[in-house]
Amino acid sequence: MNKASRNQIKVCDCQILAHSRFENEQYILTLSSSVIAQQSKPGQFVHLRVSDFLAMRRPISIMLVDSEKGTFDLLYKVVGKGTRQLAKQKVGDVLSIIGPIGNSFELTNKKRPLLIGGGVGMPPMIAIAQQIKNSDYKSFAILGSEVPFPFSAKLANNGKDYQGATHTMTELEDWGIECRLASFQGFDGVFKGFVTDLAKVYLDSLTVDEIMQVEVYACGPHSMLVTVASLIKEYDLPCQVSLEENMACAVGGCAGCVVEVQTEQGISMQRICVDGPVFDAYQVF
Repeated sequence: MNKASRNQIKVCDCQILAHSRFENEQYILTLSSSVIAQQSKPGQFVHLRVSDFLAMRRPISIMLVDSEKGTFDLLYKVVGKGTRQLAKQKVGDVLSIIGPIGNSFELTNKKRPLLIGGGVGMPPMIAIAQQIKNSDYKSFAILGSEVPFPFSAKLANNGKDYQGATHTMTELEDWGIECRLASFQGFDGVFKGFVTDLAKVYLDSLTVDEIMQVEVYACGPHSMLVTVASLIKEYDLPCQVSLEENMACAVGGCAGCVVEVQTEQGISMQRICVDGPVFDAYQVF
């Protein structure tokens, strides 16, 4: 993985340019910062102060960037006191943000990236898709949610039906990225099952030579990543995963977010915030 230097982390006062609410208390926050927009890479996150009333910051993955306009987008869901305070912030307000933090996903010479994002693990996958749009990568993205998706979906242009999965995220379709959606909620055109079940359907549709060009990139709940780890072993695929963890400092000082990693030298306790959040799946699972 690419190792990010803590010297690149900046503390920025970022103005809110847009704050859109979606069903089930999901929000997309657009913030102004040319530094973060130009420096961030897929898989990195920011640590932001959600209000003047809570000193503890919250880590949120970067979803989209516009380096020309100097803006970046965050997707979050209200799950506690901190994100509820964040949801109250209005356009024009200024938030203190530390970032970009962590090491990023590293694209390799495998030309068929399989992107798997579940819930709030979708943003890093969308970030990778943005990076490789209009390239020679033949990627496939699977996004899963048990609440309505916080973006528009439509019937995929290529018409492929992966056991009921016919709809795609509109923006990824516009980028030339093939995508399908998964959920147990019975949404129209959405695969009924786990994202990993849909991944198996997709992988089984490929030839042996095509599977040899697949590398998996994943982010989502711990249970999802455990299943992804089993999936990649079944198909003998390389895989990078982004781990999610509650963080205090998020810059490697407190060592409060360590994870056990298997290295060539043996077991190593590494910090998710700066040694991760992206790890080789075989080393952490």
